[in-house]
Amino acid sequence: MSGDPRDELVDHLPALRAFALSLTRNGAVADDMVQDTLVKAWSKISTFEAGTNMRAWLFTILRNTYYSNRRKAGREVSDSEGIFTESLSEKPAHDGRLQLADFRRAFVKLTDEQREALILVGAQGFSYEDAAETCGVAVGTIKSRVNRARARLTELLNLDEHEGLEMTDQATMAVVTGARPAAR
Repeated sequence: MSGDPRDELVDHLPALRAFALSLTRNGAVADDMVQDTLVKAWSKISTFEAGTNMRAWLFTILRNTYYSNRRKAGREVSDSEGIFTESLSEKPAHDGRLQLADFRRAFVKLTDEQREALILVGAQGFSYEDAAETCGVAVGTIKSRVNRARARLTELLNLDEHEGLEMTDQATMAVVTGARPAAR
């Protein structure tokens, strides 16, 4: 890897876009947020400390951009019909009773903080420490948010603690069960 941290920015684009989509549930808004994040990161690259976690730094910028935009907007766009949610991705072929559409409906019912914690820890594979740093909260707070979110998903999906999940989507499995996703 070269000495210029700007060269590393492109490596994190897919993860940034996935995180932005999980926050906004709107592809166009997510793309705009990723672009804003990259512009901010590029212009403030001198503040990035070499040898630290570039992904966590970028996720923090993206997260702060999201909350700043939410404050500016003053209100959230309602998606009660699930139109934006359904447009995010194509359903994979799941083997078991837990379908992606059911998961999406349950996932959007979580609080922003719970969704964010599950995406960072479950789907993105962040450690609790890195997720806590990204969100600007204590490690215990992240652990609590993840635990409560998983419990709420289990409740919303009508699963009991002994019921096995038969799914092919490793990222979704990681969010629900706490198992780390496979290396990418």
